[in-house]
Amino acid sequence: MTRKGKVERGTKETRVLVEIDLDGTGQVDVATGVGFFDHMLAQLGKHGSFDLTVKTAGDLHIDSHHTIEDTAIALGRAFREALGDKAGIRRFADASIPLDEALAQVTVDVSGRPYLVHVEPDGMAPMIGPEYDTTMTRHIFESFVSNAQVALHVHVPYGRNAHHIVEAQFKALARALRDAVAFDPKVHGIPSTKGAL
Repeated sequence: MTRKGKVERGTKETRVLVEIDLDGTGQVDVATGVGFFDHMLAQLGKHGSFDLTVKTAGDLHIDSHHTIEDTAIALGRAFREALGDKAGIRRFADASIPLDEALAQVTVDVSGRPYLVHVEPDGMAPMIGPEYDTTMTRHIFESFVSNAQVALHVHVPYGRNAHHIVEAQFKALARALRDAVAFDPKVHGIPSTKGAL
């Protein structure tokens, strides 16, 4: 069984291609035109051990919002497609990842029900580099969970450097997703008393 997803999404604002292999080795080929976002997607692929291809052409002459948002939507859809019926997976997972002074704690449930709880330290710098608005981190996760249909809780109890705060979140998300979609030999069929996720 292969667990791969491919989504192509086109609007008047963006053209997006996302391909993901949940059973990959962390090979990443990402180009969105937003350098810091590319860096975060690379963390997701590498630390999740997902093979991930992302190619986005967007209206960056306006700003990076549409490019980032539409990429996150396509990523969520591709992730959901790759999961298939979710038979045999662990379903629940969590990860705590430090990055220097910052700590990110992520808990995920591959539940079929999208929900996001997202808490960052107050007073974060508004921008990372010239293109990444730090308020987009929450929006990325909102767009991802609504299309991947997962419940995601992200908590950063402390951190000073905005780069570290955001990167720790993506690394923790990667490790939590990696564990949640892993096969558990004790799980037979769908990991739910309802019989469906």
